[in-house]
Amino acid sequence: MLDANRSGTATASPRAAATELAVAVPTTVTVAPLSRAGFVARCTRMLLSPWSRLSLLVALLAAAASTMLLFEPQRLITHGWPPQLGGAAATVVFAAAYGLCTVAFVPRPLLNLAAGALFGSQMGLGTALAGTVLGAGVAFGLGRILGQDALRPLLRGRWLKAADGQLSRHGFRSMMAARLFPGVPFWAANYCAAVSRMGWLPFLLATALGSVPNTAAYAVAGARASTPTSPAFLLAMACIAVPALVGAVVAWRKRHHLRAP
Repeated sequence: MLDANRSGTATASPRAAATELAVAVPTTVTVAPLSRAGFVARCTRMLLSPWSRLSLLVALLAAAASTMLLFEPQRLITHGWPPQLGGAAATVVFAAAYGLCTVAFVPRPLLNLAAGALFGSQMGLGTALAGTVLGAGVAFGLGRILGQDALRPLLRGRWLKAADGQLSRHGFRSMMAARLFPGVPFWAANYCAAVSRMGWLPFLLATALGSVPNTAAYAVAGARASTPTSPAFLLAMACIAVPALVGAVVAWRKRHHLRAP
């Protein structure tokens, strides 16, 4: 209500003024939290954007590769395994290290030779296969989570689209051929499969099965490296060429799929 003073002007009553202040105060108080929430939301969207995740993937892989250059895993062949590790614990640690090394672009033939030299043919084969599947799974997960959304829009060329379609529609067969053919780098097959729409199970199963021949040959060669003229060593060296031949035949028969527009 309005009260008239002696000069004839109207002034607000104390109750009306208090009501106006009570209405005005919440409006000024809620502006800051809303602006902070909007800023946090924008930062979250920026950090979770496809290109930010791809940048994180590149940084992680560069750091891993630099670490491997300093660590020099090839010393396992010349210096052997640390004496404080033995038995089942040694195989578990080696399989985990094997997987991380493959993510960091360490060549698998080197790791397979080390597995055979350290644990023998049979145990070396099992340990190397476990590390192979572990490393492939880690690389596939990193590529799928951090790189797929940013890289898929770049698949515009005819060859890239054909390769992506082959991996997406025939994932198991394509990955089997890639694993059997030694000319395809292990890390390249992992990240190409991650960018495609290949499922986890076909990828891991094809990796485990397709890696057996080549891994076994290198493990036997590493176990018999001290006797390079033995029949087992010579047979292992000969068997290394068989997966290459099988992979080449499969790639030649499937070449028309890559040429399709």
